[in-house]
Amino acid sequence: MDQLGLQRGEIDLIIGAPPCQGFTTAGSRFWDDPRNGLVRNYLRALAAFYPRWFMMENVEVILTTAKGMYVVECVKKMIELYYSVFLKKVYMQEYCVPQRRKRVIIIGNRDGKDYNFPAQKECAKGAIYKNTSTTLKDAISDLERLDLPEIDHTARRESGIQLKRISLLKVGQSMKDLPLELQNDSFQRRSHRRVCDGTPSEKRGGPPAGMKRLSYDEPCLTITSAATAEFIHPVLDRMLTIRECARIQTFPDDFSFFGTDAQKMQQIGNAIPPAFAKQIAEQIMYCDNKAGKNKASLIYIDVTKSNAKSPSLSKTCQMLEELMPQEYAKLLYNL
Repeated sequence: MDQLGLQRGEIDLIIGAPPCQGFTTAGSRFWDDPRNGLVRNYLRALAAFYPRWFMMENVEVILTTAKGMYVVECVKKMIELYYSVFLKKVYMQEYCVPQRRKRVIIIGNRDGKDYNFPAQKECAKGAIYKNTSTTLKDAISDLERLDLPEIDHTARRESGIQLKRISLLKVGQSMKDLPLELQNDSFQRRSHRRVCDGTPSEKRGGPPAGMKRLSYDEPCLTITSAATAEFIHPVLDRMLTIRECARIQTFPDDFSFFGTDAQKMQQIGNAIPPAFAKQIAEQIMYCDNKAGKNKASLIYIDVTKSNAKSPSLSKTCQMLEELMPQEYAKLLYNL
């Protein structure tokens, strides 16, 4: 820290998103596993710089990875560093992001201040929570014309069997709706598999649906680094462009990405949507002006919109509840 000219406790906020790789290691040796190094480094940064606030973002599978031990051990370490901790699974389509994107957000404060997650702009309803007023059309309908390379808005010209697949798929349809002779081998291997909670990302084999034609009238599916190879434009026979994916992630058009197309898509797919990040940051600033009163503990948890939880998620909630003072534990069931 001396080399950086910083004193411990001088930083106001640290933001990070160490990946959750689906490890099976648990118990007392959890932190000895080298595969857990990135999250360990994040927590080391908290200990070294000791910011007044931190934000940690991760995919929802962190809640069930390693039978819940991954997130529980993370929260334990945060409490040991004297942070009050607030955990919530957010549905970003409820925050004006034109995309069905679920992420776990953990906020911590060492001054005992409350953190109230920003209020949703609306409540997503319907099957898989796709009924919201913020839609894909709002994000990209003005980009139907191509050939804007200066903002990464170009698409490869499809031909042959790929073009035939794209042209046959109607809104909402995916690879499974194509004739067998047009379904690729990769899809055939993935289409009937079932992925258990906590399965490592590298063993999931890609989304079972393969290619899918999107709908203008709904939020987009989750943008990942593979979106330009999987998501078909709602009304045009082509895949989404890099800029369209950036728009769906709420990046402004003057935001530039660097590297190969694959590297640009990784930057976009791994990002926290700026529109959502702004709301989180503004709420931290608002809560920072309040007086502190909490002791270091897990103060708040909200992990699902559903009325029911899977057995694995229920187990995680039970372990997290043990980290909460009795007066806060009741919030576990206020979902």
